[in-house]
Amino acid sequence: MAAGSSDYIKTILKVKSNMDSGMFLPLQLAAVEALGSPESWYDTVNIKYKERRDTAESIMDLLKCKFRPDQVGLFVWGRLPEEVESCETFVEEILLKANVFITPGFIFGTNGNRYIRISLCADNERLKEARKRIASLNF
Repeated sequence: MAAGSSDYIKTILKVKSNMDSGMFLPLQLAAVEALGSPESWYDTVNIKYKERRDTAESIMDLLKCKFRPDQVGLFVWGRLPEEVESCETFVEEILLKANVFITPGFIFGTNGNRYIRISLCADNERLKEARKRIASLNF
């Protein structure tokens, strides 16, 4: 909450609008520059993300989670098998026994209650290592 002269409040609102929903100008300029990259750059990046997605999907298969292969973005979401009673217990068991953290969907709200999320931001070698550790648990 803020109270004060209208000039001060206008200044606060200007700063807040840039902090809460605006993007830092140098970052915008860097994005513009990046958009000028040649097609080969995008092809290379897309290949890397495809490899990561394949590995993340194989982890979902290993955990018997259902997922849509046509989903897009930097995450793979999977629905837990019906026999899993608690998402929290499920991901905690993986963390404690395999030293792999998988994001439980419930932290994003009630629509995520029966879901887990795997990020594609980790490199493929790390995802493969996570898969190997999870596989040792014999799900």
